[in-house]
Amino acid sequence: MFNRRDILTAVAATGVTALCPVRSFAETGVSADKIVFGQAAALDGPAAALGTGMRDGILAAFAEANAAGGVQGRKFELVSVDDGYEPKRAIEATRTLLDQGVFGLVGYVGTPTSMAVFPLVKSAKIPFIGAFTGTGGLRNPYQPLAVNVRASYGQETEVMVERLVKDKGAKRFAILYQDDAYGAAGLAGTRRALDKRKMTLVAEAGYERNTVAVRVPLLEIRKAKPDAVIMIGAYRPCAEFIKVARSINFDPAFINISFVGSDALAKELGPAGAGVLVTQVIPFPQDKSIPVVAAFHKALKASKPDAVPGFVSLEGYVVGRTVVEGVRRVKGELTRDTLMAQLTNGTFDYGGFSLTYGPNNNQGSNAVYLTVIGADGKFKPATHIA
Repeated sequence: MFNRRDILTAVAATGVTALCPVRSFAETGVSADKIVFGQAAALDGPAAALGTGMRDGILAAFAEANAAGGVQGRKFELVSVDDGYEPKRAIEATRTLLDQGVFGLVGYVGTPTSMAVFPLVKSAKIPFIGAFTGTGGLRNPYQPLAVNVRASYGQETEVMVERLVKDKGAKRFAILYQDDAYGAAGLAGTRRALDKRKMTLVAEAGYERNTVAVRVPLLEIRKAKPDAVIMIGAYRPCAEFIKVARSINFDPAFINISFVGSDALAKELGPAGAGVLVTQVIPFPQDKSIPVVAAFHKALKASKPDAVPGFVSLEGYVVGRTVVEGVRRVKGELTRDTLMAQLTNGTFDYGGFSLTYGPNNNQGSNAVYLTVIGADGKFKPATHIA
């Protein structure tokens, strides 16, 4: 059960309030002066940086739109519920949001949670926009209610293997993966990338979600003497794996998938982070020469002045911008169907990063970028693996 504070995260920057009865409109969550979206994500616990980062970015985009008068006089609001990055809690949180009468669901975090709630999404016929996951389950077969913003995990693992083989001459690959649907998606993508090159994993080991129990998997992987370890996990267990590995002089190339939560990973790693690689699905969040990044910095500073711009919050901002632009493009009555008609057709160009949707294509972006943690503990863009 959720108490009132857990259910409703009110954010002053966007004037979020509890969902109260309003006069009748054609669609749930829409009134004369506002549109209410719901989010279930990890806001506490070992994956909290992912949920709060997504929320911060979405709220920055909503506040930016609201400061300009909203769309047709309606302001955007977000109700966020903590699901602890656990599927059961995500289902409960989603039921709460649906009962409260949100117009759409936005910015969910994680494969196991997103896939657990998707039957509810289909039953309610509610838009499911910008989930922070690259799982194929929201892409193939085509899911008409899902609007993806990021590249898939399969695309990320392909880039990982390609760059490690070409740049480092890597031949022996191992993988650490979270033992759930997220890890399974990354493991499948890695195997496909290796199969393409007639290679196989020399070791694979899983760990339990929401734990840092990675020492036994580490010893299993070390025995195989890999050139590179692909990591499909969250920031705390991945950081623990790398720190312990380096403390026992096990130092292959470590490469993480974007879901890891890059900024939180670097913070957790501290001095042990130098040289750790992460694939990204969003432009570099400190490069303000990119128009969308510059707009993001301005919006985040206005919405939450103490927030540090990062990869996750930038992705949340792009998701929020997509919601706003989709609503803006609706001509006539705003309904879930008319919104989805706009979100599933055409291009959304934000300046340096664009999304394209069409028949049977809800992918949005195919872009994958490579980054590395420098000796100073900060991320830098990378064109190749040194």
